[in-house]
Amino acid sequence: MGEAFTIPADWYDGTNAVRHSGQLAWDGRGTFMLDAPTDRQSFAASDLRFGETRPGKIVYRRESVPDFRLILPQDVPPGLAAQLPPKKDYGAWVDRLGLGKAAAIFAMVSAMAVALFLTAPDWLGPRIPASWERNIGDAMIGDFGGRICHTPAGDAALAKLLARVDPSEEKVRAGIANMSMVNAVALPGGQVLLFDGLVQQAESAEELAGVLAHEVGHVRERHVMTALLRQFGLSILLAGADSGVTNGVFGLASMGYSREAEREADEYARARMAEGDISPLGAAGFFERMSEEHGDNADTPALAGWLASHPSSGERAEAYRDAADDDARYTPVLTPEEFAALKSMCEEDPDVEAFDFF
Repeated sequence: MGEAFTIPADWYDGTNAVRHSGQLAWDGRGTFMLDAPTDRQSFAASDLRFGETRPGKIVYRRESVPDFRLILPQDVPPGLAAQLPPKKDYGAWVDRLGLGKAAAIFAMVSAMAVALFLTAPDWLGPRIPASWERNIGDAMIGDFGGRICHTPAGDAALAKLLARVDPSEEKVRAGIANMSMVNAVALPGGQVLLFDGLVQQAESAEELAGVLAHEVGHVRERHVMTALLRQFGLSILLAGADSGVTNGVFGLASMGYSREAEREADEYARARMAEGDISPLGAAGFFERMSEEHGDNADTPALAGWLASHPSSGERAEAYRDAADDDARYTPVLTPEEFAALKSMCEEDPDVEAFDFF
């Protein structure tokens, strides 16, 4: 049997706002007793928990009565203090280790988390199953809220263009979005969008073929999930389905790949264009025109729109021009009528919705 103690105490019994003032007694056998003219009660020492410190006071609570509060003087007899729950300044594990060691461990874990976050996209992105990626893409993008342009002639022309640059049996899904930005984007789940602003900038079907083949290259080389994880972090996989269409478009349009991935996609595009007997000079002309309009060349970064996350348009124009075979007789990728159908898709689709940004 241990030593008994009695000290002044104040408490709230957890059932009302009345403050009781009286005595706290420790019987030496594991039980605390409170005695006041307005309240008497007892409880096991194991039910008491440390709450907080106040000037000159320590507050305890009871596990079984959440709103109970016991207020004791800060200086209690050592024998009684040994029966009370220990004071916690930072939390149980921090108090056990000490603030210095805990801070060192936290810094180490934080550094590891940052390193994992920075490197995870490169090895995790290509390993995400294609079926998962398609589900993620469908959840995030859907049908862009009816903002994809459709006409019978335009859809047929786009399918023909896609078949020339994507010979795989399982084709990517391509569309033209009713958006005036000069941009194109590869989305999760094998979806590629050309924005109408870019389509209107193109002067030939071969120019569009180069852009489309490049975005297909991102899909086939599994760059999309890597870039998505790097750009938005893993949280977008959970939050993306609840994001607005406009926010999603701007986020995805700004999704950047590494320069190595961009060059891989361009190499893929040039290889597919060679297999499809498509002249790379159209793509070269497109990038040369973009270089002149935006003032970038092979030695300076691109400035705006779709070009901003890619190698300079001057560099790309040079690479596509070098890929041309002087002895080849390239066949037109589309007829003039089919190219015109692509250009007029968004204008002639009576049901397509426009993107409203403001």
